[in-house]
Amino acid sequence: SLDIWDPFEGFSAVASVPPSARETTAFATARIDWKETPEAHIFKADLPGLKKEEVKVEVEDVNVLQISGERSKEHEEKNDKWHRVERSCGKFMRRFRLPENAKVDQVKAN
Repeated sequence: SLDIWDPFEGFSAVASVPPSARETTAFATARIDWKETPEAHIFKADLPGLKKEEVKVEVEDVNVLQISGERSKEHEEKNDKWHRVERSCGKFMRRFRLPENAKVDQVKAN
């Protein structure tokens, strides 16, 4: 079995939250930078271990940019000996309300 590091261990405020929910919540806070240049709004997301096919970028409700995806749990081989697992797995979704001047029909991701 994997030894999962629990960053919330010892905090009574989240002690009642099941570990599986905390894992999903931890990844839900994927770090994203947003800057505006004269040409574009640029979002940079820290999503280590994900392939571009596993990340979905879409515009909803006219001007809401949504970035979502899911990181699967690492496949555990019978002979593997894990010492620590700190990267979260689960679904994530971040939403950003774009300003009126955003050209939502020109959204692209790479």
